[in-house]
Amino acid sequence: MPYRGSAPDKWDYVADVVVVGFGAAGMAASVTAYELGANVLILEKAPEGEHGGNTRVAGQGYLNTSSADKAVAYLTALCGPYAVPDPVVQVWAEEMCRNNDWLRSLGGDPQEHQHPPVGIEFPDLPGADCVHKFHDGPTYGYSLTWKLFERLVKERTISVLYETPGKELIQHDTTKEILGVRASRNDRWINVKARCGVVLTCGGFENNQEMIRNYLPGVPYCYTSGSPYNEGDGITMAMSVGADLWHMNNYAGPSMALKVPEVRTSFSMQALHFGKQMPGGMIVVGPDARRFTDEKFKTRHGKVPVNGRWLPLSTPCPMFMIFDQSLFSAGPLYDKHPSHGWTQIIERYDWSDDNSVELEKGWIRRADSISALASLVELDPATLEETVKRWNSFCDGGRDDDCGRKLMLAPIVNGPFYAVELSPSMLNTQGGPRRNEKGQIVRPDGAPIPRLYSAGELGSIYSYLYQGTGNIGECLAFGRISGRNAAAEQPWDAVGFD
Repeated sequence: MPYRGSAPDKWDYVADVVVVGFGAAGMAASVTAYELGANVLILEKAPEGEHGGNTRVAGQGYLNTSSADKAVAYLTALCGPYAVPDPVVQVWAEEMCRNNDWLRSLGGDPQEHQHPPVGIEFPDLPGADCVHKFHDGPTYGYSLTWKLFERLVKERTISVLYETPGKELIQHDTTKEILGVRASRNDRWINVKARCGVVLTCGGFENNQEMIRNYLPGVPYCYTSGSPYNEGDGITMAMSVGADLWHMNNYAGPSMALKVPEVRTSFSMQALHFGKQMPGGMIVVGPDARRFTDEKFKTRHGKVPVNGRWLPLSTPCPMFMIFDQSLFSAGPLYDKHPSHGWTQIIERYDWSDDNSVELEKGWIRRADSISALASLVELDPATLEETVKRWNSFCDGGRDDDCGRKLMLAPIVNGPFYAVELSPSMLNTQGGPRRNEKGQIVRPDGAPIPRLYSAGELGSIYSYLYQGTGNIGECLAFGRISGRNAAAEQPWDAVGFD
């Protein structure tokens, strides 16, 4: 045999290219490699029906840029003080311009959803007018773009092993080449041979509380609105074979949402939605029983301007949404229409129309007075009473002097009164193994780990600011880059080893 090293005596599955993760990035990598003649196998952690990662439950838009030169300028500006190497920026910009043409060549129907300047996250940055947000098909609906991506895989001879998470990379002792993946399937270990290369497309660490505590600034815990299967597996796999990490402190968040043990992902409360007007008074307070932000402020994927810089929204934990009977009786506090988010689209929790079931469950707390409500949720009663009194005075005057809020300036006066504990929430993290312009995962010295590639939110190139739909756009761009470079590798079992 040409290779010995750490290669197992028996391979359970064999493919030219093994892709770990079946979302947009996994689709793009696998379809690209397949079209180049490679035999492709996808390992997917989730059971069939819950696959698709964050792509399946995102807003379904993907980024297509109209000018590579402008895209270079815009992405460079988005990176701000956290610069990304010029060759990576350049290939990203060039490949992003091809997203529409590529999908169209495969039978997709790219249609622009929003036109500039609407949809541009940071219109003041250079090159911003290159941004165009697309969906697939004539009618925008939940999971519509994902359905195209899924079909592109399933109509090809690409094998998918569901409920088969990749756990370890099999690396040659001497050459350090990646020979395959050790995965878990049906309660046993299997060895999956990758003759040409492995592409990691298994998302971030948004459902790994230990990594969140260690890497994300300002949040002792945070819960995902996306796939609960994204637990940082690709990060630990890549680190174990010598990968460098980047952008670990960056994430698409935080927002404020309800998280309960009975449901795997978070609930976004309707009263907190930007532009959503509901009758009744509502504020959010921190553990000191005082307000800390404009509760109706539209962040830029969790980022807010602070002293000339963009920083994550402050979320002092625990946080509580405080409101009155008028808001409680106005309708469901949670919008269960399946537009985006795992809880809406996959979990499909049936929130009661009058909030009574959730009140009975204890997700909502009720008391006859503000003081009694404070005691229920372990806040200082006198301080919460003072905070509500101050808020009510702002409503009477028509101006929020503390936080500048302009929407839903309604006093909290009609008892009984209610509280919902809120937690920091996010769709995804951006950090992971550092990649180069070829999609190769690299070591701390910049040298590529042979035959190991990545794409998507696992080590995304977004280091600071984020452009909406940019992650799926990046999944497509770097999925193709990594897929074609992995497929171009000479099979390791067909060459000699000295």
